[in-house]
Amino acid sequence: MSEITYVRGDATVPSVKGVKVIAHVCNDLGGWGKGFVLALSRRWPEPEKEYRAWHRERAVNDFGLGAVQFVQVEPYVWVANMVGQRGIRTGSKGVPVRYEAIDAALDRVASKAAELGASVHMPRIGCGLAGGKWARVEPLVLGRLVERGIAVTVHDHGEGAK
Repeated sequence: MSEITYVRGDATVPSVKGVKVIAHVCNDLGGWGKGFVLALSRRWPEPEKEYRAWHRERAVNDFGLGAVQFVQVEPYVWVANMVGQRGIRTGSKGVPVRYEAIDAALDRVASKAAELGASVHMPRIGCGLAGGKWARVEPLVLGRLVERGIAVTVHDHGEGAK
């Protein structure tokens, strides 16, 4: 059984050949402005533009926890906007991350990656501003993606890399 590959570097610049899906976690409020999304927006305007439209038109689409929006940004690169956090602040209900939503979203990412013959690239999803623990997210990535034979690379930017 394969495993997750951990590398240092920017997940918006995966250095492998073939089709790539860059997966990341978004909130359910339509907010885009802190964390990994800033790196995405520096490279491509489409993921933010599409996410904001998806949220704005949520009454007539599938926007919500566990949903995924796939945005093609280059001929062989897609961005997966995964709705995996409730709100943006830690409060009485705990941190914003929602593991069950990330799990559902990863299942959708796995299907799309299989369809495209793509590898999946991500930061430690749900573990930055969403407040999640990698010890809870990693098994979801292994179960939904790696066990289906999809190559996964986790990009650690700066400190904390394995």
